Amino acid sequence: MNGSAQKNQDAAQVTGGPARRSDATRSAILDAARERFATDGYERATIRAIAKDARIDPSMVMRYFGSKEGLFAAAVTLNLRLPDLDQVPRDEVGRTLVGHFLDLWEQNEELTAVLRVGATNQAGAERMQTIFREQLLPVARQACPDPEQFPARAALCAAQLLGLAFTRYVLRLPPAVELTRAELLAWLGPTVQRYLTAPNP
Repeated sequence: MNGSAQKNQDAAQVTGGPARRSDATRSAILDAARERFATDGYERATIRAIAKDARIDPSMVMRYFGSKEGLFAAAVTLNLRLPDLDQVPRDEVGRTLVGHFLDLWEQNEELTAVLRVGATNQAGAERMQTIFREQLLPVARQACPDPEQFPARAALCAAQLLGLAFTRYVLRLPPAVELTRAELLAWLGPTVQRYLTAPNP
């Protein structure tokens, strides 16, 4: 084997073969997975169905992501883009966070998929825990008057916000769906405000 052939073989071994991964194919798989997970939930969604939606062979899904769990984790990598509470008037922290989450739930279908899966599957629950730990905890730390209590206060906020999302966007309970944005801000804003900024009970 000459030097050029050996170099090509070595490169193939490093990259996993001569066929390079296609960004377009990866995007198609992720788009199909997000839609399927949101529609069917984690348990009912299948690699075969996702591959069919993406118009590729199921083996390609496994090649790119390794497993259904790996695909789910890649498909629901979320940036909540939470506001910097240091820039928000202290008495508006609760309303600001509630309004931000309402906007996210209305605009981002991935959040609905995460919530559906997180309620029924360990992989989904772990993804929710990661989002909570990496994104919500730092925000709660900004507003909390007691550094030792910010994890508990963040958990209370999550209970309120996720409870609203589950009843309004997943279960679609009519009374929850019918509440206006102004009503939700009026009801939940003070509650989240108290959880984050009130003195210890």
